[in-house]
Amino acid sequence: MYTEIDFQTKKALKEAVARGDKVMAYQPGGVFPGTSTGTDTIEGPHYPKPHKWYARVRLENYQVVKVLR
Repeated sequence: MYTEIDFQTKKALKEAVARGDKVMAYQPGGVFPGTSTGTDTIEGPHYPKPHKWYARVRLENYQVVKVLR
């Protein structure tokens, strides 16, 4: 899964969530369905750039509410 914002680092994602920014997740293409509520993995930066980080997150209705690791 990706976030609507193309975070270049995991640290930037963590900071945005900690600030309370609305960070929404989505699964591009829909081939592998993402989780709307629960835990899932976010990757970044967005394709076609090579993925440099992965984060396990807690989602509520596709909104990232916590970065777990």
